[in-house]
Amino acid sequence: MDNMVDSLNNAYQEFVVAAANVLEAKEISSAQKTAATDAALENFKQRWELFRVACDQAEEFVESVKQRIGSECLVDEATGSLGGKPGQAATTGLPPISAVRLEQMSKAVRWLVIELQHSSGTGASHSHPPAPFDARFSEDATQ
Repeated sequence: MDNMVDSLNNAYQEFVVAAANVLEAKEISSAQKTAATDAALENFKQRWELFRVACDQAEEFVESVKQRIGSECLVDEATGSLGGKPGQAATTGLPPISAVRLEQMSKAVRWLVIELQHSSGTGASHSHPPAPFDARFSEDATQ
């Protein structure tokens, strides 16, 4: 994570320096178009693109960390293994479920999302039967 922050910071600093160089070149040339101002503008464009790439990479990193944290919290919540402070019981009001059952439900949700994405806007009906239920789990029997 430190590398990501350093990379983003370096790209930003180079972008700011390139912007200052454009302003300086414009001032020296009395706002006339010269080879120096063109070179400064080209460098500015390159630094802008590099900064955008660094921002995109940082955003992807943050999203992946958010997903990982969310997945870990979901597993902890569902399996009842929330780690509260020592000596405190973590209560969520939900009965814990097995990790296997959580994975089955997660796959069913992913399948439904894919189905919705494929059928959205096309008016198509669902061509697949609903996800099968597992009789070992009481919550499936109530569906």
